[in-house]
Amino acid sequence: MCGCLVALVAFFSPRLAIFLVWVFSDRMAIAFNSFWIALLGFLYLPWTTLAWAVAYAPIQGVTGFGWFVVILAFCADLSTHYASFQARQQRRQATL
Repeated sequence: MCGCLVALVAFFSPRLAIFLVWVFSDRMAIAFNSFWIALLGFLYLPWTTLAWAVAYAPIQGVTGFGWFVVILAFCADLSTHYASFQARQQRRQATL
């Protein structure tokens, strides 16, 4: 039940989902050795950070289908950054 709620929240805000996973489970501590890496992921690559935390297994790491999920999340992060870059460019051109 809780996993479904986090997945639903993740569709709207991956950062809020990361916060919920951090507060209500130990997945973030298991998946990331360093708090700083998790924080940087939270700030710059939230979809990838969330996918890594979900796909990570303590002994094996990320394997198989987990890599597909992480790569898909990374592509979502890149497309988000690219879309914001394009929006800034359009606003800049509109003001000229």
